[in-house]
Amino acid sequence: MSMQEQAAAREKGMQRDEGPARRVSLRDQAYRLIKQQIITCELRPGEVLSEAAVSTALGIGRTPVHQALDRLMVDGLVEVLPRKGVMVRPLSLHEALEIIDVRVINETYCARLAAQRAERGDVEVLRDNLDGMRRASRRREINELMRLDREFHSALSAAGRNSILSDFLANLHDRAQRFWFVSLRAPDHHDRVCEQHAAIVDAIAAHDPDGAAEAMRFHIEAFRTNVTRQI
Repeated sequence: MSMQEQAAAREKGMQRDEGPARRVSLRDQAYRLIKQQIITCELRPGEVLSEAAVSTALGIGRTPVHQALDRLMVDGLVEVLPRKGVMVRPLSLHEALEIIDVRVINETYCARLAAQRAERGDVEVLRDNLDGMRRASRRREINELMRLDREFHSALSAAGRNSILSDFLANLHDRAQRFWFVSLRAPDHHDRVCEQHAAIVDAIAAHDPDGAAEAMRFHIEAFRTNVTRQI
C-alpha cells in the first residue's frame, strides 16, 4: 500500500470515529496525518520535510499542508530551519525529561480529580480501554497500543471534569507520544504499562484520590526510567 493509500485509510478511520455529521477540513486532515507520522517516527526525528513532497504523498494541496505544518510548529513537533525548510524536531532526552516533570505535576492532579469526580460511565470507558490495551499488548500491536494509550489519558482527563487541564494535557501527550513509541523497544514495556493503567483505573473506581495520584506518579516515573535507558 502506498503512503497516499495509507493516509486515506487512516483519515477514513478518523472520520468514522467522529461520525458523519462533522466534515473534517483539508487543513485538519493534513495536520492529523502528518502528526501521526511524526509520533510513530514514519517521519524520522531530524528529517527535513518538503511541503511539495508531503502534499503529493498525502494527496492534499500545498496550502492545507503549509497550514498544518505551522500548527505542528506551535505544538513543538516540527521547527523551521533558515534556508532549509521544516524539520521534524529531533528526539532529545532533555526535552523528554522536561515533559515528564510537567506530567508528574499535572497528571497526578488530574488523576486525583478523576477519582473524586468520575461517574460510572467514565470508569466503564477506562476499563474498556484497558481491555483493548491488553489485547493489543498480547498481539504486540504497537500502533494500536499507542492509539489506546492516547485515548486512555484523554478519557482520564475527561473524567477530571476540568476542560482547561484537559486541553493542556492533550498537547503534552502529543509531544510525549514520540518518546513513548521509542520506549516500546524495551522488552515487555507495554505489558507493564497495562498493569500501571489497571492500578490507576482501580483507584479511580474506588474513588481513592491519594491512590490514583500515587498510581499515576508511579506510571510516569516508570516511563522516565525507561526513556532514559532508550535515548
